[in-house]
Amino acid sequence: MHIPDGYIPLMQCAIYYIISIVAIYFALRWARSNLDERTIPLLAVLSAGLFAIQAMNIPIPWGTSGHMMGAALIAIIFGSPWAAVLVLSIVLILQAAIFGDGGWTSLGANIFNMGVIGGFVGFYTYKLISNVSKIPAIFIAAWASIFIAAIAAAIELFLAGKFPLETGLYLMGGFHVVIGLIEGVITVVAILAIQSARPDLLNLGEKEVSTK
Repeated sequence: MHIPDGYIPLMQCAIYYIISIVAIYFALRWARSNLDERTIPLLAVLSAGLFAIQAMNIPIPWGTSGHMMGAALIAIIFGSPWAAVLVLSIVLILQAAIFGDGGWTSLGANIFNMGVIGGFVGFYTYKLISNVSKIPAIFIAAWASIFIAAIAAAIELFLAGKFPLETGLYLMGGFHVVIGLIEGVITVVAILAIQSARPDLLNLGEKEVSTK
């Protein structure tokens, strides 16, 4: 899902950067108010896990890729979409710096898609349906987060003149419909594992968190 360097005109890149910088500001405020010595190690381990899992890319025609994302996992575990913004921003910056994955001009768009859209769609989808049944809610939230983020990337590439819209939606949406199923299963398994080992570390959206 990483959009490569040079795929988006600089003016459009600037818009995505502005949105992402504002989101990172609020994510840092959330971190200052909500992370402590219990949760920082978990955040670090999950960040490393996402860094590794995103390295498994499936090439998609016209130069982008499909892969798992992890935004819903982070947002649900920590009870806030800002946690996903923070973690995905760190992961994407490191990927761009170390491997050139995504690149610097498109970094704002990638953070916007995977961190902001992925985090907020995942968290609020989970919140919307978790009162009915938590495990299906986790699965659906993870699937929706990656699918909607992929659709956003396809629209951005269309606006940049790189994808025909219908083809982009078909390719990005089609690949991530399937990838989202894998992401949903992994998200459920990971959250159940943490719940079994350290239930005290989970928020699961049951209480609101502060960004002050």
